[in-house]
Amino acid sequence: MSKTKSPEITSLSKNKKAFHDFEILENFEAGIVLNGDEVKSIRAGQVNFKGSFVDVFNEEAFMNEAHVSRYKFSSRKEYDPTRKRKLILHKKEISKIEGQISQKGVTAVPLEAYLKKGLIKISIGICRGKKLYDKRESLKKRDIEKDIKIQLKNFK
Repeated sequence: MSKTKSPEITSLSKNKKAFHDFEILENFEAGIVLNGDEVKSIRAGQVNFKGSFVDVFNEEAFMNEAHVSRYKFSSRKEYDPTRKRKLILHKKEISKIEGQISQKGVTAVPLEAYLKKGLIKISIGICRGKKLYDKRESLKKRDIEKDIKIQLKNFK
């Protein structure tokens, strides 16, 4: 668990694959409806967003295919780690997300789970898929920036 943004926000899990595969157009912050043992599992960092997406149905947003591992001290016998989880957003935000994901090539993807003032929040990104040459270009930029930082560090 590393601290990011400000002292009261603690990152729990990131969707690194989404940052590689998609161009993030817009971000939203959403609350999430969880069971008690899911909260403990997410706080322990046992969540994986690989392959997950956000869908809008009946003016409600849901996160699909996000894998929340079973809490090891849970007494519940039946547990579905990839169940649909309802997201808590304003109606305007939900309609905006719905309008954007209806376009061709645009999807909504959970980017990060974090604690904000003791509550678990999910950062949702409206994304467009990158082409292969875009991925190569972003890798080149990252390598160049890394080399520049190393050069500056050695120069001092």
